[in-house]
Amino acid sequence: MTYQVGQRVRIAARDHEGHHRTPAYVKGKSGRIERRHGAFKNPETRAYGGDGLPQQELYLVGFDASDLWPGASGDRVEVDIYEHWLEAE
Repeated sequence: MTYQVGQRVRIAARDHEGHHRTPAYVKGKSGRIERRHGAFKNPETRAYGGDGLPQQELYLVGFDASDLWPGASGDRVEVDIYEHWLEAE
């Protein structure tokens, strides 16, 4: 699935052992696609000697800081997230 700029998404809250690039503080949280970077080799498999294929789409996802940390206000947080961690809202 390809997500569009401006689309609301949720970051999967699944457990994952070993190397992965999705910060725990965004798992289960909702944000908005800010930019599509393109397709890249998957670092989660490359870290263990795999070839990183098939390539995964990488997106910049923006969050209101208050959605990540209670009491935070007015700030935005942007995180690069691979497509296999995204869920449509």
